[in-house]
Amino acid sequence: MTMLDLSTLLRNSRGAAAVEMALVAPLLVVIMFGSFELGNYFYDNHIVVKSVRDGARFASRQKFASYTCPTTVSSAVIDSTRNVTRTGQTGAGGTPRLYNWTNESTITVSLSCTENSTQTYSGIYVGHADVPVVRVSAVVPYGSLFSVIGFNSTALTIRAESEVPVMGI
Repeated sequence: MTMLDLSTLLRNSRGAAAVEMALVAPLLVVIMFGSFELGNYFYDNHIVVKSVRDGARFASRQKFASYTCPTTVSSAVIDSTRNVTRTGQTGAGGTPRLYNWTNESTITVSLSCTENSTQTYSGIYVGHADVPVVRVSAVVPYGSLFSVIGFNSTALTIRAESEVPVMGI
């Protein structure tokens, strides 16, 4: 190879764009799929937060007799609240709002009572010494978009909780 051939080769720019694309393409693919996964995580998080809020609202509208201060919630209210939170239906057997949210035990329904004997309540709390407040919380495993190709994210969970005073019906 002569010096003239080498200088011609070094000045040749054909294929430079292909080489640049080959170097940048893996990074662009990782950013693209990462943004898909991040968007899916935020979408699933939104669904869980909204579901827990719906469950707490549903539980707060149950009869006062279903709640016994300081911490007892009737099992019927717990079961129906779990169903509403996970599936959007009061009865058992509905379709989960997230495909991987199959376990109802991930949802906790608890009660706390604000005792204030010096406070005089008005409205629906007239005559009550305690104000019952129901709390619904959930810890849902995150289902990755790319779990079918081996990116399994079993360590990620979505957590949400909502607290509402019991209003009765």
